[in-house]
Amino acid sequence: MANITTSQSQRDETAADIHAEPVGHGNSPAAWTCVLIMLVGSVAAGVGFVLASNAIFWGSIGIMVIGLIVGGIMRKAGYGVGGSKLNKSGH
Repeated sequence: MANITTSQSQRDETAADIHAEPVGHGNSPAAWTCVLIMLVGSVAAGVGFVLASNAIFWGSIGIMVIGLIVGGIMRKAGYGVGGSKLNKSGH
């Protein structure tokens, strides 16, 4: 029985070590902008798929790629997690 308690204790310590560093989870204006643009693109792609419209579908895929590019540009501009533009705003 003591062996089970020890292993449980070791698992708790390991879990605490894994979560000791803040991950960030992309909670930044760059990430939110990227996700929102890609969400609009994916909904439009779904509509294009249902309507069997190649133009709408592939145009929407292009919108999703633009979302990735915009998110990357915003991250480089300092609006990503830990970015220079967010140091004073509390994000």
